[in-house]
Amino acid sequence: MRSSFRSLCSPPLPSVHVDDNHKLALLTTKRTNADHDCADSRSSVSPNAASDGSEIRIVIESPIESPENLVASLPKRWEHRFLAALKSPLAEVSPLGKVAHALAFSVALHYNLLHGVFIVLISSIVVSFFPDDFDRAVDRWTRPVQTPGYTHTWPTDLSRDIFPIVCHSHNDYWRRIPLYSALQAGCISVEADVWHFDNELFVGHTKSSLSPKRTLRSMYINPLLEILDRQNPITPLHPSADSPRNGVFDTDPSQTLVLLVDFKTDGVTTWPSLLEQLSPLRERGYLTHFNGTAVVNGPITVVGTGNTPFESVMSNSTYRDVFLDAPLDKVAEDDDGGQYSTGNLNQVPVDPKLVPYNFTNSYYASVSFMKSIGTPWHFRLSSRQMHLLRAQIRGAHRHGLKVRYWSLPSWPRSLRNHIWSVFIQEGVDILNVDDLEGATKKEWIPPFVPWWS
Repeated sequence: MRSSFRSLCSPPLPSVHVDDNHKLALLTTKRTNADHDCADSRSSVSPNAASDGSEIRIVIESPIESPENLVASLPKRWEHRFLAALKSPLAEVSPLGKVAHALAFSVALHYNLLHGVFIVLISSIVVSFFPDDFDRAVDRWTRPVQTPGYTHTWPTDLSRDIFPIVCHSHNDYWRRIPLYSALQAGCISVEADVWHFDNELFVGHTKSSLSPKRTLRSMYINPLLEILDRQNPITPLHPSADSPRNGVFDTDPSQTLVLLVDFKTDGVTTWPSLLEQLSPLRERGYLTHFNGTAVVNGPITVVGTGNTPFESVMSNSTYRDVFLDAPLDKVAEDDDGGQYSTGNLNQVPVDPKLVPYNFTNSYYASVSFMKSIGTPWHFRLSSRQMHLLRAQIRGAHRHGLKVRYWSLPSWPRSLRNHIWSVFIQEGVDILNVDDLEGATKKEWIPPFVPWWS
């Protein structure tokens, strides 16, 4: 519609407001006495408007479909005010600008991600300085008995909530607290590398790491004596020692603890010193031994590996309390029950009588996983690798030996846990463990399969 105004009327330029639905337009201006009669009779003027210098609101009641229609209906002198009120469209961004915006967004995103990773790493480092439950539990084993107010019996009360698991503490002397950390985790086997110098057995991974205070006697034999003496007390209420002797775990007193001694120096010269240092454990009846006809289990089973001489172990046919860590790849069997001389599936089986390792002289049968089975390139064992694994396990068990693999992939953890799980399913007897805390989480335990599935 068009609003009519007399040609003599020259009101000031109005401000224009359009409602959201474009239904009404409000034109606001100032009215003077000279303009009193300029309003079109067809427009509706608010009766409340003042006669002098007051604001007049002219309401155009006709529906307006769009702001453009309103512009067409306004006098020419008003159009520029209305057009200035309209929001102008955004300027089109050039391709180069788009690339710049995308690059800026990418940089900001990566910065935030790196910042978040940095915060997580710093938080992890800070948390690592605070003791966790595992550290606090290990600390309990090292409290002095003379501490005032320390009333419980050490270590029986402390081992009552520890359940043994099939783990071997590899290079145990590297632990924050050797021996005790492994026991707190529930490991049933610990390892010590020994070097023979001046009739003493020093413990360490290399010669440069040896120390006069770190000996097999101080780090393992004496602590084990103290633990076992407290596990087998002689009191008025218990006047004689139990037979067989109780082991280190109060939850399973019959569980033996394996002390794997890795000979780093010449075996022939190291052997006598080991036998001499084991005397206190032997005299108290704490050692597993072969009596000429059978193996008598004890709280501690000593196994020699590395340069341990086979001839020295076999020299006494009526008594031995140090057993061998047999080469697993030399007792592997094929499907027909023969042995492979090297564990290679292409080898010709040899006469079982030529394989001298059995339960009377050996305890473990071990081999490097990476050298014997190979790398699991596809994050799982191939059918050929599984065949060799089963052949080695089958051969060791037929000789009465316990299977142990060392040199396993330690990363990624999912692969390590998968291999551990396969080991347990296939019958491997002990897991070679560097990460005690990872072993205690038992993420390697095969998933439970319901009987109805």
